[in-house]
Amino acid sequence: MSCRIVVLISGSGSNLQALIDRMDRTQSEIVAVLSNRADAFGLQRAHAAGIETRVLNHREFPDRLSFDRAMIQALDAFAPDLVVLAGFMRILSGEFVTHFHGRLLNIHPSLLPKYKGLDTHARALEAGDTEHGATVHFVTEELDGGPIVLQAGVPVLAGDTPTLLAARVQEQEHRMYPLVVDWFASGRLRLMEGHAQLDGQRLGPTGLRLDNMETDMRGTRDA
Repeated sequence: MSCRIVVLISGSGSNLQALIDRMDRTQSEIVAVLSNRADAFGLQRAHAAGIETRVLNHREFPDRLSFDRAMIQALDAFAPDLVVLAGFMRILSGEFVTHFHGRLLNIHPSLLPKYKGLDTHARALEAGDTEHGATVHFVTEELDGGPIVLQAGVPVLAGDTPTLLAARVQEQEHRMYPLVVDWFASGRLRLMEGHAQLDGQRLGPTGLRLDNMETDMRGTRDA
């Protein structure tokens, strides 16, 4: 039986598209896409792929908790095995996170624990970092603080702007997220006792590195 996935978006949905493009090679199915913005371009991506969509405008609710409760009700109607945040620009309440505990993933554009929150690319440049990147992690009540599964780094180049750096980070995001979702869908990845586990092995505090995995794979092929 395939893993039923609901994706939450607020904008262009490029990571959603990366997931859609990978679906025919995984044990999963995106059964719905939900957005808090009716003008999110990601909704068009979902429509083009024949995926059901829902829009819940957070501005129509008196507070965050009432909005999150409406989201819970909307998502539960699709019986998701996994909820994937793909550029969903809302801070989630503890009630929402608890309801989907262990089946809620997010991708963040920094090498966590660095640069939680917004404007990560500009902050990396301002700090003079030589490396930036992205992180896939389980979601907990701590903002961008849940157990890390996978990270990918990119070099910060001379003359970089936030826009240029963001584009290179996004290339890595599009490779990472479908991989992690496939791990979860195939039963390899789980959140156990507050830690991410892959194939029954507890991951370290910064998870796995995509570049290290690819180096190992190249070494195996060349051996």
